[in-house]
Amino acid sequence: MFVDRVRVSLRAGNGGAGVVSFVRAKGKPKGKPNGGHGGSGGSVILRADPSIATLLRYKRNPHHSAGHGTHGQGELRHGKSGEDLVLPVPFGTLVTDDDGTVIADLVGEGEEVVALRGGRGGRGNAGFVSPAYRAPSVAEQGEYGGEEWFTLELKLLADAALIGFPNAGKSTFISNVSAAKPKIADYPFTTLEPNLGVVTVDDREFVLADIPGLIEGAAEGKGLGHEFLRHTERAGVLVILLDPAETQLNTPMEQLEILTREIADYSRELSERPQLVLVNKSDISDVTEIVDATGAVPVSALTGEGITDALHAIADLVDQAEREAPERRGYVLHRPLGGAFSVFREGDAWRVEGQAAERAVRFADLTMLEAADMAARRLTRLGVDDALTKAGAEEGDEVRIGDLSFEFTPDFEEE
Repeated sequence: MFVDRVRVSLRAGNGGAGVVSFVRAKGKPKGKPNGGHGGSGGSVILRADPSIATLLRYKRNPHHSAGHGTHGQGELRHGKSGEDLVLPVPFGTLVTDDDGTVIADLVGEGEEVVALRGGRGGRGNAGFVSPAYRAPSVAEQGEYGGEEWFTLELKLLADAALIGFPNAGKSTFISNVSAAKPKIADYPFTTLEPNLGVVTVDDREFVLADIPGLIEGAAEGKGLGHEFLRHTERAGVLVILLDPAETQLNTPMEQLEILTREIADYSRELSERPQLVLVNKSDISDVTEIVDATGAVPVSALTGEGITDALHAIADLVDQAEREAPERRGYVLHRPLGGAFSVFREGDAWRVEGQAAERAVRFADLTMLEAADMAARRLTRLGVDDALTKAGAEEGDEVRIGDLSFEFTPDFEEE
């Protein structure tokens, strides 16, 4: 089964927690802090892989998670980081987040995007030693890894796309000029999924895509038009195959007009790419009129008549398209983490959101005076107190950060 569009739920690993631990030391009543840090959670990475041709595996299993970090231990033993999860995708895969932003276009071997980063491991108490805290009894919790839905969309990478009405002979054409083996039958819509074939003519080579039959209204989605037309977007050359057989409801000239109109309606840029018109079934039909009117190349996909000339003509246009078009490279959008925090009203309380604010209060036990004091100082230095006051928060108001709720005390001062 050829699958070219899926939604996947991805989850990065959680960071491990830091630990509070002491080792007895002379002159230190509480001992020397030696609690290790927690390991970071694994990230989720999407990587272009030439051995993958379809997104079928993600249709069957849309849920994927990276490994979690382990907790720290005493004697400065830090937790192990969780394993990154590397998901292979076909060349030509677009990655879109749930907001509709395209974050990556993976077209070449090894191109990758970090879809979600793992949660940071929490620091053990050895990481908090300072002149103010010589024997800290606090440790941080690990951060949760992100979880998000993404859309993976495959757009075939081909030098040329073969376009035509249903039953025009596209599958027969590509099967006779390449090693592709599409399903072939004598009824319309035989091909329900695109096929790729590598074509070699003399010492020249190019990749040809057989696009399932298009009908009038394809640009509006009729007959799965959008699903098929999008696979032409990466092709540098469009090869239009006309069918002169009496079984077609439209004449070859009408077919040409309809197909060129549908391509233009779908994408003006696509319609301006180099095009070659072929008239198939020249072995059983008189194609003189359409050849004279359009300059089309007569071929017979069944007998091979005119095929070599047609392939050389396609190869010439592919060379032209490669010279004129800039090299297509994949890209990765580096998404900003956003501001340190934001403050907004949430019912009768105030909500503070942002990674920096959440990190400031991520202690293992905030009921401890030492941990609460550190968290308050962190928030003050971050500017959360000033932001809450500016937003209208008053002393005693409830403030929420993550799962934590506390009363606002605006007059906290650092020593």
